[in-house]
Formats: sequence, C-alpha cells, structure tokens
Amino acid sequence: MSARLYDPAHSSALRLDRLRESPPLVQCITNTVVTNFTANVLLAVGAAPAMVDIVGEAGAFARVASALLVNLGTPNPQQRDAAREAVAAAREAGTPWVLDPVAIGALPIRTALAHELVEFGPTAIRGNASEILALAGDGAGGRGVDAADSTEAAAGAAALLAERFGAVVAVSGPVDLITDGTRTARIANGDALLTRVTGGGCALGAVTAAFLAAGDDPFEATVAANLVYTVAAELAAEGASGPGSFAPRFVDALAAVDAAALAGRARVTASLAGDADASAPLPGAGDAPLEIAAAGAGA
Repeated sequence: MSARLYDPAHSSALRLDRLRESPPLVQCITNTVVTNFTANVLLAVGAAPAMVDIVGEAGAFARVASALLVNLGTPNPQQRDAAREAVAAAREAGTPWVLDPVAIGALPIRTALAHELVEFGPTAIRGNASEILALAGDGAGGRGVDAADSTEAAAGAAALLAERFGAVVAVSGPVDLITDGTRTARIANGDALLTRVTGGGCALGAVTAAFLAAGDDPFEATVAANLVYTVAAELAAEGASGPGSFAPRFVDALAAVDAAALAGRARVTASLAGDADASAPLPGAGDAPLEIAAAGAGA
C-alpha cells in the first residue's frame, strides 16, 4: 500500500461517517458508576451500547458484538470473571477490544487483573499517564482515578506497551498521546470541564471501541475517537456554566459534531517514530491519497 499524507481531521470525519452509517454494537463491561453515562455517550455518537457483563453471557456476546470495552473501575468478582470470559472470546472471534485499566498501580486486585487481561492482546489500551505507567510496570499508579504523572512522562511506557502487545495505546491528559509504537499523534483539543464529569474518561474507552469497529486502521480509529470526543467537549463547554450544564451539552455535542467542526478545531500533530515532521507520510487505511498535511488541519 502506498504511503499518503495523513490528515487526522479528514480521516476522523470519514470514520465518524462510517460509524453513523452502520452503528456498531459495543459490549461494555464497565464500572457501575458510569454505566448510564457511557450508554448515552455511545448512543449520541451513533453506536449501540450493550452492557453485557455477567458470566455465561459475556463470552457469547463478545463473539457477536462489533467491539468490546473492558473497564476495571469497579471490578467485583463476577465482573472480573466476565471480563476474562469476554476477552478470551474476543481474541478467538477477532472482535476488537479496549482495555481501560482504571486506577491500577496502588490497588492490588485490579492491578493483577489488568496484567492478566493485557496478555489477551487488546486492540487498544486507554488510560491516564499513571495507569499506563503502572501497566508497563514503571509506576505505582495515581491518586485513585486521577493521574499523578504527565502525559509525556508516559510516552515511553506507551510505546513499550504498544510494541509488546501489538496495541494502540492512548494516554489521556491536557494533550492526549496516541501511539502504535511506530506512529504517534498528539491531540491538544478538549476542555477541563470533561474532567469534572463522572465517566468522562471511562466513556472515551467505549467510544474508542466503537471507532475500532468502524475502522480498518486501529491507530487512525483511536485518533478519530479521541479527536471527536475532545472537539465535542470544546463545543459543549461553550455556554456551559459548570459541570452540571456541561454533561448534557456534551452528549448533545457528540450527536452534532461533524466534519466541519473537526476540520475547524483539530489541533493534532502526527509523526512516524523518530520523525518530528508532522506531515510525514503515514501508512494509509485504504482511503484515497490525501494532499493535506497532518498538523493544524483547518486551524
């Protein structure tokens, strides 16, 4: 496949259109605090949520779902066994899946479970910097679900995880970092109000799963999920008086975000490993060749 210039805004818009045209069925094994918000976020972006997280059903559903999210926010015993069942089935069936290792590092049960599940080869891993460092064995975790480390501090750990497990790794922060070990993107979009809504990070894992189901390049699909999500956060923050008014506006913004919003707001740099040139040609995902450079699309 010939190389092309990668335009994250254009690529993300194409993937968003695909998702909405053929809504993926996203199985969520997620924490009890965020179930409703996660389901509403998936519906808003154009996907179909399915909270199938009990033993005896989780594996069977993972074989027919379009994608799977495993979030370790409240890993009770049954949910832990359901997660094991689901990821084994997803690997057998080729179902893309996302691991969100919430609050690992300081908490022993979920930390051990995260290290067990990652061996099943997630398509993508999403977490904050402290969670990514802990999963790579290079940190003690953060303060509960809050990161104690910067995104850039986790860049090396993210690359190592990507190379070891063949996954795309997305590190959330003021500037999101996404890498597959060869390609790296940094997204400077978003709004701080997103961090003041319960489920703001967890629901992103579900949206990432939805984009993985709707795309043929996990790296570009993960970039698309993060860009759509953070641009929607910016749109929602305009006119919001605080987190209470932001949350419903965010769901509305996810339903409304489109190619024009992505092109006008995207603040993304992308490069090959060891290449600081944001307009470096990146491997394509079957799209027509692009003539637009990666950085500052539409800005």
